[in-house]
Amino acid sequence: MTINEIQDEIITEFSELDDWMDRYQMLIDLGNDQPPLPAKEKIESNLIEGCQSRLWLVCESHNNLLYFRAESDALIVKGIVMLLIRVLNGHTPDDILNTELYFIDKIGLREHLSPTRSNGLLSMLKQMRMYALAFKAKG
Repeated sequence: MTINEIQDEIITEFSELDDWMDRYQMLIDLGNDQPPLPAKEKIESNLIEGCQSRLWLVCESHNNLLYFRAESDALIVKGIVMLLIRVLNGHTPDDILNTELYFIDKIGLREHLSPTRSNGLLSMLKQMRMYALAFKAKG
């Protein structure tokens, strides 16, 4: 699936829920379904700066495709990062760097987050793109 096909799928899933409490619950459920990171990966260098809660993000490259894993101590943050991982996992650095993540606004996520959570979302995206840049540079 392309990044845009995955984004469109998420938009459809969220559009089926009218109430933002249901959408928050969906994010919490996504976060709860996430496997924990091993303790050896929950280190300072994997922490995302600018996030209100603690969020660790790890990225690996296999056959020029990037794969992300993450863990947070906040359920909503776990859900948000799982959405981003769902969209970006298994794509090339170029695909990640050249795509517009329009689903965030289309599902109303940005407007329903507190300012500190919005900053955290931007920090997550920035770090994922930094990983893509780093792996692209490695070639």
